[in-house]
This record gives sequence, C-alpha cells and structure tokens, in this order.
Amino acid sequence: MIDLEARLAELDGQGLRRRRRVLESGQGAHVTVDGRDFLSFASNDYLGLAAHPAIAEAARTAAAEYGAGAGAAHLLTGHHVLHHRLEQELAEFVGLPAALLFSTGYMANLGVVTALVGRDGAVFADRLNHASLVDAALLSRADHRRYRHGDLTHLEQLLRESDAKDKLIATDTVFSMDGDLAPVPELLALAEKYKAWLYLDDAHGFGVLGEQGHGVLEHYRLTAPDSRLVYLATLGKAAGVSGAFVAGSEALVEWLVNKARTYIYTTATPPMLAAAVSASLKLIAGEPQRRVRLASLIDRLKTGVASLPWPLMASDTPIQPLLIGDNHDALRLADGLRERGILCPAIRPPTVPEGSARLRISLSAAHAEADIDRLLTALGELA
Repeated sequence: MIDLEARLAELDGQGLRRRRRVLESGQGAHVTVDGRDFLSFASNDYLGLAAHPAIAEAARTAAAEYGAGAGAAHLLTGHHVLHHRLEQELAEFVGLPAALLFSTGYMANLGVVTALVGRDGAVFADRLNHASLVDAALLSRADHRRYRHGDLTHLEQLLRESDAKDKLIATDTVFSMDGDLAPVPELLALAEKYKAWLYLDDAHGFGVLGEQGHGVLEHYRLTAPDSRLVYLATLGKAAGVSGAFVAGSEALVEWLVNKARTYIYTTATPPMLAAAVSASLKLIAGEPQRRVRLASLIDRLKTGVASLPWPLMASDTPIQPLLIGDNHDALRLADGLRERGILCPAIRPPTVPEGSARLRISLSAAHAEADIDRLLTALGELA
C-alpha cells in the first residue's frame, strides 16, 4: 500500500504540494477568501461577467420556470429546449454550422478525441497542451506524438512520417500557463495538406479574442473554416458561467451525439445554466469596451513590470506569467503578495516545465488601474 503521508511530505519538500482556499464571496477582482478580503489576480473571469446581475437574473428566471436540475442525460429526456436554443446560438456566435454542449471542457476534450481517433489513429499535440488534451490522447489509445511548442516544422515532420489511418492535430489556442497564441492558420493549412482533423481548444480565447469576442476564429479572420475543423470553448472563463461546447460541421456534431461517451453517459447540465450562458453571449458581443479595457490593463502591467527583476513571458492576452524559475522562490513571492492582501498563484511543475515556476497574473476587465498599480507596488517591495 502506498504511504500517502510520506508522499505528501515529498511534495512539501519539493514545493509542489497544493492546497485549496475557500471563496466566501462572488467571483471578481476583489474577493473574500478564508475570511479575509483580497485583491485577486487568480481567476479566469476575464471579462468580469461571473457575478454580472443580468446573467444571474437569467439563471433565476429559468430556475423558477424549469427547476434546478436537468434530471436525465441528453439522449433520454434531459435535452431541454434551453440547451437546444443555446447550441444554435453558440454555433452562430462562432460562425460554424452546429454546436454541442458538454458539462465541462475536460469532458468535451475526452469525448471528442476518443470519438474521432482510436488505435489505428494518431494525435499530434503541442507539448504545452492542457492536461485534458493529454489525457484525451492517452485515453483514445491512438499514437500520441507531441511536437515542440509552436514548432510547425517539427509538426509537419511528424505528420509526414505517420501512416496512421486517422490523424488529429490538437492544440490550445491560448496556452493557459504561457498566454501565447497558437499559429492557427498555419495549423489549418497543415491539417488540409495531411488530411487531418484540427482540434482547437479555445478555452482562454473565447470571449476575449476578436473584436466581438467570438474567439480565435474571428481573431484570425477564419470566416469559412474547412470541414475538418473541430472547435471547443469553455463557458466558465470569459463567459462567466459553466460548461463547454464543441462546434463544427453538422455531421461532426451528429457523430459526437452518437459516439462521445462523456456526452452520452452523463446527466445534462441544468437548463438554467443554458439561460445564463445565453445572457452572457449578449454581453460579450454587446460590450466591446470590456475587451478594450483588458488591453489597456495589459499594457499598464507590462510597462510597470519592466523595472522588476522578473520578466513577463511574451503574451498579449489576460494571462500574464511572471517567470520566477525556482519553485520555492515562486511560492515565497506568492506568499509575500498574500501577506499584502493580493492573491496571485504560484504555478509549478508538472503544470509547467521544470525550472519555469511562475506567478500567473490573470487580468480581468473588472480590475481598476489602481489594482494594477497596487500589484506593481507590492512586487517592487518584494523585489
């Protein structure tokens, strides 16, 4: 039997043990955690919508009319008219023919990849992909080939050498710990050349990228993507609610309804959440000033960090990683900020490569310029 206490002590010694904190307020730029008020740079609420009253009211209204739970899987009696309408709205929002709701992005990635490739297939994955894409590739039992981060030459070499029956290129669009963007147009060209699916996980781009927040496809002006494209976005980050959806061709969605096990064998999400997401879509598209504000805050942070001993990694997204290096140094810096009433998580291996521990500064349209200045002042003191 594994000695769990000894293993936990090892994690402590390596600076890798993780502990939960208890949020006692709504999500936002200022939160109450474990009984104390903090300025937070620790959420993915990029547009400040998680506690928006219009979204909460949409959920309340739907709950009053339809109840709290879906009560069944989608293929039984759990597929509510609110789910159905939202899928149509989401497909239109991202400019693709059809969409399918999933309970979480993790479940979507597991379901889609395993439905599209198997033992005689191959998954070609960026080395910095999210853990859910890694697990999806392993669960599919396909040949799992990882290419160097953003390296198109390496990816093409792997594609050219593969004799797999079915090929799938999988990538984050905005990498969750680095904040940089995948070269999507070039990846789509390679998918077309080698007759592969291109699976885009736009968890951190949806709502943020593009003039109207439609995501990475709008950002790159890919208005008529090839039918081999599979697009995923989560609804608990910039959208401020919960869940995920996958969009693509009508044939793709119909196949997933029949073959994605994480869709078939689970209870549908509450209809009230579908109503909340529908309200969120209107805010994302109708309030572009939220994205303008985000861009301004990103610029302010970059300017202020220039005088500090730690560099920001290259990113133009709300994810601004401050590279520290050593695990214990990153933890000490995060602790120092927490003592000053600021939450900013230390990210360590295996989430990031060895020697690249960092503070993951997550910006939100809910932040004020004074919040950025407070963070910069605290970092200057700790430096």
